[in-house]
Amino acid sequence: MTAHRRSDIGRDLPSDLGDREREEILGIATRLEEDSPAPSLFFRSDLRRRLLDAGQAERGLVPLKIGAGSLAASCFATGLLLLVVSAVGLAGIGPFAAS
Repeated sequence: MTAHRRSDIGRDLPSDLGDREREEILGIATRLEEDSPAPSLFFRSDLRRRLLDAGQAERGLVPLKIGAGSLAASCFATGLLLLVVSAVGLAGIGPFAAS
């Protein structure tokens, strides 16, 4: 299995490397693959959760916990407000009135 990995890594190396440099790099790569233990599943899942939470907070994305009824009512109220503003503008009153 190590020979298969070495050949995979060797394909990614530049062709202008000397044989000695190639063998050194392949030896280091093989050692890193074999000697680096994978972190525990708990650590990885906890790290993933913390990184996702930090990314959302950084972008200002906070999950809202509102129900479907509240969402529908807010959409209805926004639509009604837009209709009132356009009706006022058509009536010739307000900031959007035709000159």
